[in-house]
Amino acid sequence: MAANGTTILVGTTKGAFLIDGDGGRKDWQVRGPFCGGWPINHVIGDPETGRIWAGGGGDWNGAGIWRTEDDGETWEVARLTKGQMDEWAAKDPAVARMIGWKEEPLPHGDAFTQIWSLGHAHGTVYAGTKPAKLLASHDGGKTWQHLQGLNDHPSAGSWNPGGAGLVLHTILSDPGDRDKLWIGISAAGVFATEDGGKTWERRNRLSNLGACADHHHPAGPADGEIGHCVHNMMRAPGNGDLIYQQNHHGVWRSADGGRSWDDITAGLPSTFGFPICVHPRDPDTIWTLPLNGDAAGRFPPDASAAVWRSRDGGQSWQALRDGLPQQACYFTVLRQAMARDEGEPAGIYFGTNSGSVFASTDEGDSWREVARHLPTVLSVEVMARQ
Repeated sequence: MAANGTTILVGTTKGAFLIDGDGGRKDWQVRGPFCGGWPINHVIGDPETGRIWAGGGGDWNGAGIWRTEDDGETWEVARLTKGQMDEWAAKDPAVARMIGWKEEPLPHGDAFTQIWSLGHAHGTVYAGTKPAKLLASHDGGKTWQHLQGLNDHPSAGSWNPGGAGLVLHTILSDPGDRDKLWIGISAAGVFATEDGGKTWERRNRLSNLGACADHHHPAGPADGEIGHCVHNMMRAPGNGDLIYQQNHHGVWRSADGGRSWDDITAGLPSTFGFPICVHPRDPDTIWTLPLNGDAAGRFPPDASAAVWRSRDGGQSWQALRDGLPQQACYFTVLRQAMARDEGEPAGIYFGTNSGSVFASTDEGDSWREVARHLPTVLSVEVMARQ
């Protein structure tokens, strides 16, 4: 892999892939699949160490987190829960030999079936699971412990699953404060801690700036809250606690760390979508990719793809279409499948359930397809190479 470039970290239904770009972000090379062909829901990296983590699993494999410290040349998995393969192999030596299975205790039994999200901050790696629990690792991903403060939250008994199940899919941190975290659970909403995970506050309240009219969807705002089916969140740069959220029903902005939320959906072609992305330096520049609706196919409106950008914190929106398919486009972009780099200008990237990855190196003004025919893309993140 060449030095001084950008790597797109891609999680798919058939393993992780690394897409290496040169220093100019013009030429791209695909490597993979990695992680034994496991379903990989999320891949993240640490540019300071070069370490990469990939979380996933499922009913067959159980849940696990893979890691590489040599740029993907070798990978090691920390298996956390058992899957169907453990039951089969334990009963049939031939199956055990075929899949290379060895009997070993797994640290979390059958407490969850998948790793759904990952986060890294202040030397700690975090993992969200299905069903929704939060784990932390203080040794680079080798061992993992429950953060019981969230798992034992008084509201936990009332959390309802979304369409993909009860998943903890978003983990946000504060670069300046190791004790502050935000997480998103579908469909329980937003939770935040300011004491390192000992206690958590549920943060789904509507702001007092105005009522939300014409929200009649079951997942829409009601009873003074925005709706608990949060799809994705991202924290804006700077010292404030500005957070943007794509919900099952609308796009939202919170200037106070999620304590209250303002609806900024007006101007978008639909209220439904999955990802949200924020500029690395400008807290008022955001991108999202609206889909036509949860029950209408979940593809771009009019089957014409566009990333929508706001330069004023969601007060107005612009459709960006140059280089994206404008006819017969029926792909879906999932909640963790959009990311940005920290280049100048910022690069924006997204992956589709039809196996393509698109990149823009001019903040969304134009796009090109940098990978195609991958398995279904579940997540996209970006890591700068030193």
